[in-house]
Amino acid sequence: MRETTAINIDLKGRTPPAFVAVEGPIGVGKTTLAKKLAASFNHETLLEDAQENPFLEKFYRNRKQAALATQLFFLFQRAQKIQDMRQADIFEPVRVSDFLIEKDPLFARINLERDEFQLYEKVYQQLTIDAPRPDLVIYLQASTDILLSRIDNRGVPFEQAIERDYLERLNEVYSEFFLYYDGAPLLIVNASEIDLVNGGTDYSHLVDYLLDIRSGRHYFNPTFFG
Repeated sequence: MRETTAINIDLKGRTPPAFVAVEGPIGVGKTTLAKKLAASFNHETLLEDAQENPFLEKFYRNRKQAALATQLFFLFQRAQKIQDMRQADIFEPVRVSDFLIEKDPLFARINLERDEFQLYEKVYQQLTIDAPRPDLVIYLQASTDILLSRIDNRGVPFEQAIERDYLERLNEVYSEFFLYYDGAPLLIVNASEIDLVNGGTDYSHLVDYLLDIRSGRHYFNPTFFG
């Protein structure tokens, strides 16, 4: 799906990365950023559609009981979206995604029992062999307090059951994963202060910064541009 709401960003003659993946824990703003980037770059969006997962509400009420079904649904959904992307028009391979398939095992690792995780791993290995490499991965970081506040503000009823300990653990595994991630150029963004919902200079500075990234690991802190 292509975002149709234009966002006035001067690319200054630079070409945006063709495939961008935005990642981060729940509540950090990855889907919001993905949609804004897609609109700015005239790219298609590739979104995970969490609301389509019929097990998600049960998971937040009883993680142990519903974890495997929730995880496998997301895995199949993400793998199908990637497969659909690969089969799309080869002359228009431009996408902004709000997930990175390589991150999928993070949730499995902290939510599944040992035998469940072994089953999950077998399925994951079969489904993700041909996952395409992003041209840029954006990892949004925020403190647990910020995540809790944003989850509360967006008001999804079943998300209100998310516990602080769970979010802290998520933040830990995300940080560890991206500490060693080298599968694509990486931009780590301090999202605690950035205003992605209302736009403004934070977003403009972020886009201006990422357009020059072609390799390596980079850091963006919006407070440096204030």
